[in-house]
Amino acid sequence: MSIIPVLSARVVIRKLLRAGFFYAKSRGSHQYYFHPTTKRITAVPVHGGNSIGRKLLKQILDQAGITIKEFLEL
Repeated sequence: MSIIPVLSARVVIRKLLRAGFFYAKSRGSHQYYFHPTTKRITAVPVHGGNSIGRKLLKQILDQAGITIKEFLEL
């Protein structure tokens, strides 16, 4: 059983905002978030009611520089 949950894009964005990221821009169905301290940018796909799978969530967290444990505590 995996510790990484399957979440909606809305929940992922909310947690990124709590982690200090700010909305940067939108291009198509992807929203980009920027962290001013670490200068990291991460993209979150917002495709209607579709959820973000475990593998994609792991990739988003790697881009953001956040561990899974830190992300789950937000």
